Amino acid sequence: MPDLTQPDHLPNRRPGGVPAHPSWLPRQRRGTTPQMIGRYPDFDVLDAVDTWDAATKKVVLARLDPPGPLRFFTSDEEPALRVLCDIVLDQDSEPRVPVAEMVDGKLADGKLDGYQYADMPDDRETWRLVLRGLDHTATTGYQVNFAGCTETQREAIVSEFAHGRLVGGGWDDLNVTRAWSVVMRMMLAAFYSHPWAWNEIGFGGPAYPRGYMRLGGPGMNGAAVREPFEKPGATDEDPVPTVDSWQQ
Repeated sequence: MPDLTQPDHLPNRRPGGVPAHPSWLPRQRRGTTPQMIGRYPDFDVLDAVDTWDAATKKVVLARLDPPGPLRFFTSDEEPALRVLCDIVLDQDSEPRVPVAEMVDGKLADGKLDGYQYADMPDDRETWRLVLRGLDHTATTGYQVNFAGCTETQREAIVSEFAHGRLVGGGWDDLNVTRAWSVVMRMMLAAFYSHPWAWNEIGFGGPAYPRGYMRLGGPGMNGAAVREPFEKPGATDEDPVPTVDSWQQ
């Protein structure tokens, strides 16, 4: 485990700006997290399932159903979609939150966010152009499609996408910086709506009708003490004073 009192585990303090692989975290002992690693190895949000009302329980548990086949993206688009989701969410082994299927379902059902940038196409078209653009960039630079690239090549392409520096192919029909915002917003929303991601970050899940008991209560350094359902993390360092000390 890295020494969290030192800044070396942060991307901006490591050579090349690359964060440490999360495999240094402990194996999950209770419940499921992506890749079965996490900062809260003894926490499972599903332990609270009996505190949720029927409607909440139905919505949350449905997210654990095995994902079905894609309905919006084509078989030609699927490889690039899956690789993009894995890279930006750092999911490189099972179990994975099925973000590709969750994004696909939202687009297939037309459940969009209700707004879009004035100079951007519909989110559904944006996604298709992004996947086409990723394959174009990969083919131009490496003579294989995006899914066929090495891990280093894929990460390089995604980094250029994040910085809005890709051109040619589908990119010429997009504001690339805004396209990054569109696809990231949807992937992150899908990932963090899933109970496995809640386990990973120690999120207690729906508070209705249970509510919270200890808002603002006394605790170490003035922080609120834990709720009865919360579990300690793998490290006890308070990140705020630790980071502040690095700035001095």
